[in-house]
Amino acid sequence: MSVVYLNGDFVPAEKATVSVFDRGFLLGDGVYEVIPVFSGCLFRLQAHLQRLQNSLDAIKLENPLLFKQWEDMLKQLIAENTHPELSIYLQVTRGAAVRDHAFPVDPKPGIFAMANPIQKLADRYFEKGVSAITLEDNRWQRCNIKAISLLPNVLLRQQAVEQGMAEAILIRNGELTEGAASNVFVVNNGKIMTPAKSQYILPGITRDLVVELAQENNIACVEQTVTESMLLNADEIWLTSSTKEILPVTTLNDKPVGDGRPGSVWKRIAEIYRDYKNTLIHSPDC
Repeated sequence: MSVVYLNGDFVPAEKATVSVFDRGFLLGDGVYEVIPVFSGCLFRLQAHLQRLQNSLDAIKLENPLLFKQWEDMLKQLIAENTHPELSIYLQVTRGAAVRDHAFPVDPKPGIFAMANPIQKLADRYFEKGVSAITLEDNRWQRCNIKAISLLPNVLLRQQAVEQGMAEAILIRNGELTEGAASNVFVVNNGKIMTPAKSQYILPGITRDLVVELAQENNIACVEQTVTESMLLNADEIWLTSSTKEILPVTTLNDKPVGDGRPGSVWKRIAEIYRDYKNTLIHSPDC
């Protein structure tokens, strides 16, 4: 029986209820975060909570908790849901109010958090890679906000699923943005590239870590415009997210990426990432 956090209390998941007047339910008026937990360690917590703060600032909603309060609550949530690897989902809405597009005068934010075991991908996905398709990015113009209103992403991802693909890689005005539920990297001639941050791209925590680790290890990695042509002719393509970590794409639009196998640069970065994660979760500060 899992335990969730809801508006100040830890309660069994099946007993957790919210008001039907909550603006998150009626209007999608809220933001969220997903934080992986490895061996009880909240992975890159500072970065995740800073992104939460950035999203709250963008929707003009005051953060209902201080950093230490978030940390204490999340650690207790981990203790209530004993499992070595968890995916914590948390969201903040503008709370319950009479339905109106305009903000309520004195909002009382709704806070919800749950912890579920991470569903690990089978080894074959990393050994052989996954398939993806390209689709036109028809989402709104504030994709840098981690908003709970994800219907455009859901519809795009579903198109990929219906074609037996792992992800939809999105193109806007001839340029790569991101995946429906991931960030995207390409490799050409040994050089790693990922689209520069903008309003059209979610600033992924794992994305930033990959850039950081590559540069620290003297592996050429740049944030820049990636055209559709560069994507389609890439030697390697990767997807990154907190739960996927770094996943190689070996087929795009039913055509092989490179030689159709996970590439050597991906193997090197994946090894560096694993070493970083192992060091972090065994450090005394975690």
